[in-house]
Amino acid sequence: MTAAIHIKDVKKRYGSLQALDGVTLSIEEGEFFGLLGPNGAGKTTLISIIAGLNRADMGSVSIHGHDVVSHYRDARQKLGMVPQELVFDPFFTVRETLRLQSGYFGIANNDRWIDEVMENLDLTHKADTNMRALSGGMKRRVLVAQALVHKPPVIVLDEPTAGVDVELRQTLWKFITRLNQEGHTIVLTTHYLEEAQSLCKRIAMLKSGKVVALDTTAALIRRISGVQLVVQLALGDLPSSLKPLVLRPDEVQLGNTNNKFVLHINDYAEVEHILAKIRENGAVIEDMHLQKADLEDVFLQVMSGNTQ
Repeated sequence: MTAAIHIKDVKKRYGSLQALDGVTLSIEEGEFFGLLGPNGAGKTTLISIIAGLNRADMGSVSIHGHDVVSHYRDARQKLGMVPQELVFDPFFTVRETLRLQSGYFGIANNDRWIDEVMENLDLTHKADTNMRALSGGMKRRVLVAQALVHKPPVIVLDEPTAGVDVELRQTLWKFITRLNQEGHTIVLTTHYLEEAQSLCKRIAMLKSGKVVALDTTAALIRRISGVQLVVQLALGDLPSSLKPLVLRPDEVQLGNTNNKFVLHINDYAEVEHILAKIRENGAVIEDMHLQKADLEDVFLQVMSGNTQ
């Protein structure tokens, strides 16, 4: 089966910055795939190359078997792209904007699908409103609608819910999930890791232009994070021998101290050993509990290099 998106050894440099450094991965048809990483990891550069807006220095990218450089028209026809930036033409209404977008792909008499897209994104009541009169959230809905007017089999969403309200998130994910269930391939970048965990079946994490983790979401959480022991100390500190287990200090502040620690453990049998070490160090435990890891914990561990 031909991959929805195939990326092979892609490299891209901007001056002294190596934005992408040999990225290779395949996204299969019908996947809901997450592309995660901190700012500057190379996500937007990679997406720009996939969309044909930028060219790789080395390597290749294809969409449904169509190379994004040598067969740009065919590749672009297969792709719907929702960018981060709010880019719009201020001279047209919402419906006119979507009709024009259909025309760019050679699609005439597309009003039935346009109406369905607007209804699913709660844009129907704004159909005849000029784009410049819309709120930021409504403009973002129109960007999503523009990406969908030609019914692309592959949809790339670059931070689609950044800075938008809960209502839009719920509306958007309901519609996008439906499209995925109907066979569309979805590629999502987001800083909202709870969204990625609930939506994406497989995830790639980028760091400094390289893929540093690639697996199913469940496998990443199970393989990398294990279980966490959360310990709140009333007095004292953790012994130095336990500091390598600390994932991060918790953000909860007690007075002027921060004595709440999250420790990575691989087995429940380790708990008694840890508690004994704390007691030997003269620290006093105020509270403790075990919790399962989530994607945020995986992300922090992978980015810190603490994946053991």
